[in-house]
Amino acid sequence: MSASILTARYLSKVVPSTEGALSILHDLSFELNAGDSLAIVGSSGSGKSTLLGLLAGLDLPSSGDVQLAGHTLTALDEDQRARVRAEHVGFVFQSFQLLDNLNALENVMLPLELDGRRDARQRARELLERVGLGQRLSHTPRQLSGGEQQRVAIARAFAAEPAVLFADEPTGNLDSHTGERISDLLFELNQERGTTLVLVTHDERLAHRCRRLIRLEGGLRVDNLEP
Repeated sequence: MSASILTARYLSKVVPSTEGALSILHDLSFELNAGDSLAIVGSSGSGKSTLLGLLAGLDLPSSGDVQLAGHTLTALDEDQRARVRAEHVGFVFQSFQLLDNLNALENVMLPLELDGRRDARQRARELLERVGLGQRLSHTPRQLSGGEQQRVAIARAFAAEPAVLFADEPTGNLDSHTGERISDLLFELNQERGTTLVLVTHDERLAHRCRRLIRLEGGLRVDNLEP
């Protein structure tokens, strides 16, 4: 049986506003196993990105706790949470977040070099070939299409073999055809490498490819649904 890799227990987030305390998330609990896939959906302002930030330890909840790869994030300070992310987490963002002064190979190599990996160049090359960019290694982000930039970002996210990959609107800046190809790639790598995939998305088709789905409504009500 798969081991639990990500657990949220009674997770709530309340923030101050001009009209008083605003509840973004309320009493959310769920558990994901290694290799699972989860979509977080809802309208703008419903708390999707807030939840993603809490699960990744980028922010702390008002109450409840998050366990990631055996670590209780709410019991750690900011530096300790950063170390947990470095060891166990990958990110893919809507805006790609590539460094313009580095080529595709160097962008993927960077986190591996920071981790002291001697095989950084070989590992980065293999991943870029896997995502179909073996002929574009020396191209900078400005020389790549949006879909190609997102493939570089995905290769970079998988480079350190993360236990959990968080993707925030990974197809949001792409046309429908390119977005579908990127979605296929994410799920292929999810299956091949056993990485747990957590997606924030407005795309219902993408969401229903996941094994699990959480829908946020109005920032207050949370429904756990199977797609």
